[in-house]
Amino acid sequence: MTALGVLGFVFEKPITKDFVWPCIFGSGEFCLNFIMLLVLIAFSATILFFAIGLRSPKVVPGRFQNLVEFGIEFVRVQIGQQMIGPQAEPFLPFLATLFFFIFFGNILEVIPGISFPLNSRLAFPLVMALTSWVLYNAVGIRRHGFRGYLKMVLFPPGAPALIYILLTPIEFLSVIVIRPITLSVRLFANMVAGHLLLSVFFLGSLALLTGFPYVAGVGSGAVAVLLVGFEIFVSALQAFIFTVLTASYIGGALASEH
Repeated sequence: MTALGVLGFVFEKPITKDFVWPCIFGSGEFCLNFIMLLVLIAFSATILFFAIGLRSPKVVPGRFQNLVEFGIEFVRVQIGQQMIGPQAEPFLPFLATLFFFIFFGNILEVIPGISFPLNSRLAFPLVMALTSWVLYNAVGIRRHGFRGYLKMVLFPPGAPALIYILLTPIEFLSVIVIRPITLSVRLFANMVAGHLLLSVFFLGSLALLTGFPYVAGVGSGAVAVLLVGFEIFVSALQAFIFTVLTASYIGGALASEH
């Protein structure tokens, strides 16, 4: 009897239908499928994280309150103040929410029974990137006025006049068009890659255990376990990078010069 027979596992190659989930509850436009369930989990985890940790703050905080306060302070100091400066405080609620929602959506990858990162679906990073895009452009327009903001973005000071023929369209594409695309694709691509790595090594471990040498399956399984730890790190890192870039765009929009 093979190892897969003992485990009751039959290897099936992945197909595109693996990315289409039936309704768990409801139907049609009111369908609650697997992906929508992940959204609810990440959203609820974000709300509960702050609500439980800060609902009755104490002078001497408990462990969970201390964890929440540490997380907020980390976003304030390492992201807000570093990227925006003294003007970061009004943006702290947005940046903290963004960081923890992305983290909780990513960490679902290593939760047994779920094993799927929310942000490996492009729609979610794209919506967050567009929200960031609207925010930093609105901040820039409010600070400098519409014409002043466009002048700052399209005609960075200090360049020779002839250079603007090339520089202006490049700045327009970079700041106005490409930023939300790169912001969303970076998060999406990293989470898809991590999901595929874990899938390959875990499924490969089970497949390799059916034949000789068994050590190949054991080795692959050991690598898979190490990759779980790596994915936890990547989940936090990608949340940090997305939030840092958003903060840097806000800081750039507030600045008088690039």
